[in-house]
Amino acid sequence: MVAHTPIDYPEAVAGMEARAEAIATGKASELIWLLEHPSIYTAGTSAQEADLRETDLSKARFPVYQTGRGGQFTYHGPGQRVAYVMLDLTKRGQDVRRFVMALEAWIMASLNAFNITGERREDRVGVWVKRPEKGVGYEDKIAAIGIRVRRWVTFHGISLNVEPDLSHFSGIVPCGISEQRYGVTSLVDLGLPVTMDDVDAALKAAFVEIFGPIHEEAK
Repeated sequence: MVAHTPIDYPEAVAGMEARAEAIATGKASELIWLLEHPSIYTAGTSAQEADLRETDLSKARFPVYQTGRGGQFTYHGPGQRVAYVMLDLTKRGQDVRRFVMALEAWIMASLNAFNITGERREDRVGVWVKRPEKGVGYEDKIAAIGIRVRRWVTFHGISLNVEPDLSHFSGIVPCGISEQRYGVTSLVDLGLPVTMDDVDAALKAAFVEIFGPIHEEAK
C-alpha cells in the first residue's frame, strides 16, 4: 500500500498497531505500507537524551516522538521513503535476527537496482555506502532500520533516503553515531536523480526476491 500524501506519525503508529493486532488474530493479511512523514524526530527504545541536540523539546527543530521500536534517534521527513513492514513471523520463521538481516538484504537489493552498493556493518545498524572521496574510512548511512515484534507480528520497519533535506539530521546524533567519518547520505546526494516512484518499484521487486510473496489469506 502506498500513501501519496504525508502521514502524521501518531496516525501511522495507530494504523500499524491496529493492523499488527488484526494479523496476529487472523483477521487481516500481511501489509507493506510505503509512506512519507512530515519532518519529525523519533526516539527508539535505546535513545539517549544527549543524542537530541536540543534537549528542551519546546525548542527542538521538529516534533519529537517516543516510539516502541528498537534503535535510537532518527529523522523522518519529505523525500525519505518509509516502509512499515507488518509480517507474520509464524509463517516466516520465528527468528528476529534473521528478519533484521532480511530487511538489510531488501534495502541492499533495492539499492543495487540503481548500481549503488549498500553494505551492512556488524557494529552499526542500517545500510551504509562507502565514501572514499571524503577520506579514508568514510561511510554514510543511506537507510535506517527500527522494528518491533509483538505476538510474532512485525511492525515499524525501514527508512530509505531518496531526497530528504540532509541538514535536518543535524538536530540529532543519528542512531547514536557521532564519529565524523560516519555521516548520512541519500540517492540524490550520491548523484542519482531518482524519483520516489523509481524507488517504490525497486522496493517492490526486491521485496519478492528477499521475502517472497505477501501472505494474503487470513487464518
